[in-house]
Amino acid sequence: MLFDPAEHPFKESHKLMIGSIVPRPIAFVSTISKNGILNLAPFSYFNGVCSNPPTIMFAPGRRGYDGGIKDTLQNIQDTHEFVVNIVSEGFVDQMVTCATDFDPTINEFDESGLTPGPSQKVKPPLVQESQISFECKLYQVVEVGDGSPGSGFVVMGIIVMFHIDDGVYENGRINLEKLNPVGRLAGNNYTKITNIFESIRKIKPDK
Repeated sequence: MLFDPAEHPFKESHKLMIGSIVPRPIAFVSTISKNGILNLAPFSYFNGVCSNPPTIMFAPGRRGYDGGIKDTLQNIQDTHEFVVNIVSEGFVDQMVTCATDFDPTINEFDESGLTPGPSQKVKPPLVQESQISFECKLYQVVEVGDGSPGSGFVVMGIIVMFHIDDGVYENGRINLEKLNPVGRLAGNNYTKITNIFESIRKIKPDK
């Protein structure tokens, strides 16, 4: 099959992308508005960028029904701060609650029952239920597309503080079995890490 995105509605491309780019890690992003209202929302276009400085990116799309920007992005543009919380299986349902397109005046911590915790270097709170959180300062926002529904943004942030639960930290590494992170698939489907295998890459030989 050949599929030319220029010949189809963006929603058809979206289905192909979320069904192919799997599993996707979830950035559970907490922000605070310029008026002091807390916001919490998940994004599954999320990954690391580089380690020096430690930098992450996530991609909030424009709303599919009107092309408007999401509250998370608006808050980041206003305050230049956010926290990325890693999602474990134990609070998936509460995370999904925060995926609802609430009014900007709604506090998703209240709606989901999740607990805001104190950050060290930024104003937005972290999610206490999360075993790993990254306090971030905004590095750059890159707009992609023409502003119509389905286009979006790449948000890059520099991690200024790591919060790692002692229970998942072992000898400088993260124990994935104890972290029990979940990944995003298509539709309402998620996945967890239950079958890990190893493939060792070759070391470049000395000349």
